[in-house]
Amino acid sequence: MYVTELTSPVGNLLLASDGHSLTGLWLEGQKYFAATLKNDRTEQADLPVFQQTAEWLDAYFKKAPLPALPPLSPKGSAFRQAVWKLLLEIPYGETTTYGELARRLRESGVSAAPQAVGGAVGHNPISILIPCHRVLGADGSLTGYAGGVEKKRFLLELEGVSI
Repeated sequence: MYVTELTSPVGNLLLASDGHSLTGLWLEGQKYFAATLKNDRTEQADLPVFQQTAEWLDAYFKKAPLPALPPLSPKGSAFRQAVWKLLLEIPYGETTTYGELARRLRESGVSAAPQAVGGAVGHNPISILIPCHRVLGADGSLTGYAGGVEKKRFLLELEGVSI
């Protein structure tokens, strides 16, 4: 597993890759930090996927047009993969709720409750790029964010979401 660190407006970020795809992006101090990383880590900042990720993040934080996402390969159960796939469908500057994600999963034949969706969202190993920060509580509240609610607020405000 390859890793590198980047600085960002939300603090230091740890990126992980299998050499081809991004497998992790964690905010320093976030809940479940580096949970899917094994101990055999090699620092390798010059991987193309890390450079693509840095370019994407730079554009994101500058509110510039976003380039294509780098290849993503988050590790998790089939249920978590289904939730993370739905997260990728939430447009920039828009939000949804845990309940709405659960409803969409049930419509596609996947048994899901909002609490289970919340667990999958919370364990998203690729923060920001897989936009778990765009998921709100049923009442529109900023419930939960592994990186901290203040960072969730920052990311949503950056995208123009009125809180």
